[in-house]
Parts: sequence; structure tokens; C-alpha cells
Amino acid sequence: MAHPLQESTLRTYYRVLFRAWGPQHWWPAETPFEVVVGAYLTQNTAWTNVERALENLRSARLLSVAGIRRVPLARLQRLIRPSGYFRQKAQRLKIFVAFLDKRYGGSLARLFAQPTEKLRGELLNLNGVGPETADSILLYAGGHPVFVVDAYTRRILSRHDILPEGTDYEEIRQLFQRALEEAGDEASPLDGPRPSGPSGAAHPPSAMSQVSRGALAQAYNEMHGLIVGVGKHYCKKAKPACEECPLRPFLPASGVGALSNAQGL
Repeated sequence: MAHPLQESTLRTYYRVLFRAWGPQHWWPAETPFEVVVGAYLTQNTAWTNVERALENLRSARLLSVAGIRRVPLARLQRLIRPSGYFRQKAQRLKIFVAFLDKRYGGSLARLFAQPTEKLRGELLNLNGVGPETADSILLYAGGHPVFVVDAYTRRILSRHDILPEGTDYEEIRQLFQRALEEAGDEASPLDGPRPSGPSGAAHPPSAMSQVSRGALAQAYNEMHGLIVGVGKHYCKKAKPACEECPLRPFLPASGVGALSNAQGL
């Protein structure tokens, strides 16, 4: 059971990171369907590999519902090979398009017009769609107010003694959603100094990163992007750079020395 102190701490992290880095423009994509494809392809691989696979699809003029529908499975596998697990991912993309065609006449607009919990349940019933993938599609492609939990989130919560790293996905998701309910009006840039160096997980603005969302969905969007920035640049798995991290003042004192020499946390 979450404690109000945990929620308050996460709101503070949101404000501190947003003041430090500003909007992250995450997820970088030009269309909702590109977000969907990226959510599948990013499973068990780095985003740089996903970008290569997306560029292959884009160059082949297949980065669309119609494109994935018509492309032979073997060719789709070759195009997305840089993302790894390409046979599984190609089959799962085909399954998603078949689901979209059968249930919603091939229309993403009709899909995302469904109530959040109903749609989330349908996505989770698809082969290869776990909570992180489903919530990424809902939030970044559909603008639904759901928070996305990833490995970076778990690592930061654990190292800051907020929740154990093995905590259930839903418990973490609900904690962030409660915590950020009061921060929904802070999704626009906040005043404060901006440090030099990495700007979190920031990407250049894209069509999808600038789409109009509700305040709560935007807050979830920004917080997830900011957490990715912490994990990517500072809260690394093997060699965390705690001293330079904007969240360094909140790290439990007892864990600083151990984390500085951590191997594989």
C-alpha cells in the first residue's frame, strides 16, 4: 500500500527534473501508428536499434497500417531485423493490424476512442503485449492518461528506497498516477536554472511529441521521459553517476557509497 509520503516524493522528483530539463518531447514519432510500431519494437532492445528498424520501414513506405497489412511476413522480418527478436515482433505487428481490422475497421481513431480500461484490457489480450507495451500505446499514441512503468522506473524507486525493484507493475503505475494527479497543471515549462550537459531523454520536437493532450496525460508523458533521462545518463545499471544526477540530494545517505561502486544493481 502506497504511503502519502511516497506520492509527495514523486511529485517533488517531477518538479525538480522538469525544472532541470524541461519538456522531453518523448515519444519521438510522426504518427500514432509509428508509436505503436515503436512500442512493439523497443521490447528487449535499445532505442537506437528501434530507430534503424523504423527507418527501414519508412524508406520502404511501409510504416502504416496498410503497409504492415500488405507486406509479406518474411520481408517485414528483414526490415525490422535491427530491433532484435524480429520474427516474434513481425508476427506480433501482423496480429495487431489483424485485431485493428477486425474490431475497429483498421481505424486507430476508432480504437483510441474506446474507454481506457476497456482498451487496455483488449491490448493486454494480444500476443506479445505486456503492461509496458500496452500503456506506451495508450499514452503516447492514444493520449490516454496512463503512466508507463519501465526498468528505469523500478531501478530509481529501489535505489531511493521508495519501493523494491520487484514491486508489481500495477502497484507502481497506480502510485505514479496518484502522485501526479496534483502535478497535471505543471506539464508546461517551469521557471528555474537549466544545467549544462544532458537534457534527460530529450529529443527534437516531433508531430507526436507536440500533439495536444489532456493535462494529466501530458504530466505522465513528461514524467516518464524524465525518468528515462535519469536512467540513461545517471542511474545506470552497473556504474551509476549519482554525484551528477539532479536527484542526488534525495538519494538515501546510506546508499551513496554502495551505489558509487555498484555492479549490476
